[in-house]
Amino acid sequence: MRGRSVAWVPPLVLLLAIAAVDWNTTGEFRIISWIVLVPGIAAAICGVWGTAVISVLAVLTYVMVDSAWPGEYQAGWPDFVLVVIGGILATLACAVRLRGERRMLHMRDVADTTRRTVLRPLPPHWGGLDHAAVYLASDVEARVGGDFYDIQPGPHGTRVLVGDVQGKGLGAVEAAAALLGTFREAGYHEADLGTVAERLEIRMLRHRRRTAALGLGQGAAALSERAPGTPPDSDRFATAALVGFPDDDPCAVDVILFGHEPPLLVGPYGVRPLPPGDGLPLGLGELAVDGPPSVHRVPLAPGETLLLTTDGVTEARDAQGEFYPLADDVARAVAADLRTAEPRRLVAFVRDRTLRHCGGRLVDDTTVFAVRRGGEQGERVVRSGRLQS
Repeated sequence: MRGRSVAWVPPLVLLLAIAAVDWNTTGEFRIISWIVLVPGIAAAICGVWGTAVISVLAVLTYVMVDSAWPGEYQAGWPDFVLVVIGGILATLACAVRLRGERRMLHMRDVADTTRRTVLRPLPPHWGGLDHAAVYLASDVEARVGGDFYDIQPGPHGTRVLVGDVQGKGLGAVEAAAALLGTFREAGYHEADLGTVAERLEIRMLRHRRRTAALGLGQGAAALSERAPGTPPDSDRFATAALVGFPDDDPCAVDVILFGHEPPLLVGPYGVRPLPPGDGLPLGLGELAVDGPPSVHRVPLAPGETLLLTTDGVTEARDAQGEFYPLADDVARAVAADLRTAEPRRLVAFVRDRTLRHCGGRLVDDTTVFAVRRGGEQGERVVRSGRLQS
């Protein structure tokens, strides 16, 4: 209240209430021993000094209220010792609680720093693109997982990468960081999008070989430290969508899919999926029999937004086990309000509808990323379609 803590008010009010009730009851019905509950409540919501003060007040209140009764009705030393010990234990418990909270806050800061390092903040209109993104970790306490995304402008156009590393934990985060580092360099320097894809595949293979070498000799100890169902780091792979916005053709996008769900193009004229890709997930390219994945150039209408999501959206289920119908739901929303195709509105809509569909129980990390070319041309198309509707 006004910047000051009032956590001491509830235990103090409870202490006064117990004293008042005890004073107004008969000698055969004493509740003075309930005072021992007051320091415990203070330990749960107050600081160490606040809990210590409440404990001292509880002891003093006990002495005053108990001494006011005739000798035959006094609770005496046994309950007094109980109140004293209860206050001491409550103060110690409060100190342990605060230490755990400080440690948790520190871990949360570390997780936030890691997330900002892997998923760096993107400036508005970065690379000539209007964009919006939301990331939700399936593990609320972890706050960071294996999903990744980034935009890299360069002399050969602006490139976008969205993907999901198999598994969870720090191993998945490390793999995502390795892929993003390669994308930021190759996406800037390489003229051909296919070469960028090749560099990403090589990076994933190098990462797997390094983690495999580090895992030699760990044996059963390494297996025991992994969560059930989590693959070894040397067996990880990543699904991803690599998108290029070429400078020489503002009405098209180049797309390479590595085992990723085809993105959706959302605009004033409806929703259409991109063609499915023929690439294997990153890290499994050695198994491909038809060579590297193909680059598909897709026409892009003015005002269309490219919507990319990870498994957290496509695998979200309701109570009946039904998957979230992303394309149909977005199509209905755009038909009702063309402004839904704007990146920020579109990301917020998909996030809210996904959480509502699964009841807030995400089975996997969830990333929703929307991007479209910036400029006034797209906005004119959106506005004209809005007026016609």
